[in-house]
Amino acid sequence: MLELAILGFLYDTPLHGYELRKRITALTGHVKPVAESTLYPAIKRLENSGLLERATQPGSVAAPRHVLTLTEEGGQELRRRLAQPSRRDVTDENRWFTVLAFLKHLRDPEAQAAVLRLRLSFLEEPASFFYDGDRPLRAEELDDPFRRGILTIARATSQAELAWLRSTLDTLEPAGH
Repeated sequence: MLELAILGFLYDTPLHGYELRKRITALTGHVKPVAESTLYPAIKRLENSGLLERATQPGSVAAPRHVLTLTEEGGQELRRRLAQPSRRDVTDENRWFTVLAFLKHLRDPEAQAAVLRLRLSFLEEPASFFYDGDRPLRAEELDDPFRRGILTIARATSQAELAWLRSTLDTLEPAGH
């Protein structure tokens, strides 16, 4: 997901590493902070793959800065990754938010809708954090107020997302789809 975030933010505009790190941290940092020791090797891999380029610009106050720019191949790779998310990209909330943050770059409404339908299908599957054997437990079935709270919050979040997904799909899909 780090590489997807790098490609997505650079699709928006060229950035230097520090600004790129700030933007990625704003998107995912509360869950998983981005360390320089992780970011810069990912940037180097993408650069070596021809997906981004680095140019040196004079610094306004300090040393020269390296500005990263997405190549045409990088834009194609971003769109490919968005159009073909893995199951984990759709089921893991943090990975999903990264996909969703850049889905506008896919541009084709039908392709965007296909990705949203993957998430919708996942959310419509019966699930819980707690089970009785193989049967998912509902909040109302739990005596523990804290576990009940987890399920109550998760249900509200899922209901809000389901409503948003259905509404957005209505705007993206041709009538009668």
